[in-house]
Amino acid sequence: MLRDHYPCYLANRPVETGQSMTVSNKYTGEPACRVALADAGTIDRAIAAAVEAFPRTRDMPGYRRQAVLMHVVQRVSERHEELSKALCVEAGKPIRDARGEVTRLIDTFRVAAEECVRMGGEWMPLDISARAEGCEAVWRRFPIGPCSFIAPFNFPLNLVAHKVAPAIAVGCPWVLKPASRTPVSALLLGEILAQTDLPPGAFSILPCSRDGADLFTTDERLKLLSFTGSPDVGWELKAKAGKKKVVLELGGNAACVVDEGADLDFAADRLIIGAFYQSGQSCISVQRILAHQSVYEPLKSKLCARVARLKAGDPLEEDTFLGPMITEDDARRMETWVNEAVAGGANIVCGGRRTGVFYDATLLENVDPGARISCVEAFGPVATLQPFTGFADAIRRVNDSVYGLQVGVFTPSIHHAFYAYRESDVGGVIINDVPSFRVDNMPYGGIKDSGLGREGVRFAMEDMTEIKLLVLNKVGRGGP
Repeated sequence: MLRDHYPCYLANRPVETGQSMTVSNKYTGEPACRVALADAGTIDRAIAAAVEAFPRTRDMPGYRRQAVLMHVVQRVSERHEELSKALCVEAGKPIRDARGEVTRLIDTFRVAAEECVRMGGEWMPLDISARAEGCEAVWRRFPIGPCSFIAPFNFPLNLVAHKVAPAIAVGCPWVLKPASRTPVSALLLGEILAQTDLPPGAFSILPCSRDGADLFTTDERLKLLSFTGSPDVGWELKAKAGKKKVVLELGGNAACVVDEGADLDFAADRLIIGAFYQSGQSCISVQRILAHQSVYEPLKSKLCARVARLKAGDPLEEDTFLGPMITEDDARRMETWVNEAVAGGANIVCGGRRTGVFYDATLLENVDPGARISCVEAFGPVATLQPFTGFADAIRRVNDSVYGLQVGVFTPSIHHAFYAYRESDVGGVIINDVPSFRVDNMPYGGIKDSGLGREGVRFAMEDMTEIKLLVLNKVGRGGP
């Protein structure tokens, strides 16, 4: 299913480095393949190549950048099942979810292809006072320069796409560090990009150890760092990044509010997806469910009935919903955090068991708000249930978090919908769906410990560009 070995990509070309690392099959735990491992010297050469390539990527006309992006759309569409199965093996992602991620990558690159030829600017009058009579201006965006990307393990294809596609769209060369546990998908994307006419040095994809990746953050030749991962690591990288622009997509403990009058069957169906999709390994996974006291018990009953029908097992089987967690240590962490909550007075409504690298879909109630399973990002298939009486109190509890990524609100009230939008301290408010909802062209990102900046193709393109102003003083220019 996977080849035995994959090269890394240095300045658009596949290269061997003399070193490699093993990628495991997350379901079986057995070695799946090996990939070339980049050292500091290789990373340095990649950055130098990106610097050299920048004048050419910057000057690529829009239609050629669009052609590169559409080539990816075409080739990924043709290799859809191959890429889906690679995700199954390296990330333990159930096959239906893997196919969904590949489809989302296609969307991301297609949107980038559309946006790359319509990124414009503006003409501005400047004669707002007598001193500027005869002056006018135009401004437009120019690419910022070589970019550094560090991607996570949980969406190893589409979260790479959310960095790579906008960079190609605006004309920025880039170096990418894929997650060490899941580098194969990014390398397959590199294989596809190597078939295009991007200028030499326009991209490098370099699996490497965390210890060896310092240059991705500290090298001053790089003008932007975009990191997706844990808050602790993200803020540490920001502190080391120097003068470069930094975009951080970090963690969350997303809440979802179920108001009185909500459609409970629809809400329960969506909450199961939001909390347990991909074994909860998503920064916008539903972690805290706040239900109005009038619907609390019936909602709990509906959720338990649905949890009982979820199948855990081999991610390559079509009916598997719960795949393995990324490592057995992560499954043990879930076990420890749930046991801590129970020792502090919580009740296990359903689930609560670990089997090797698998952890049950689990619901808890009566959880102390200070318990780690409630106030720290779980990144696993566990959600807490708590009742509320007043809608304002529910939103106050949503905000009682160091994170601020997205919130979901199921409500029939337009007033409550806009109250949640106005008062929630988050980057996105999703009405009548779970906080896990994301479409790949929308602005996505958080506040507080959830990060800085926004992804979503057009918004990432803005981060990867800078505004340059041109002023025209027509006074004294002479007549025709």
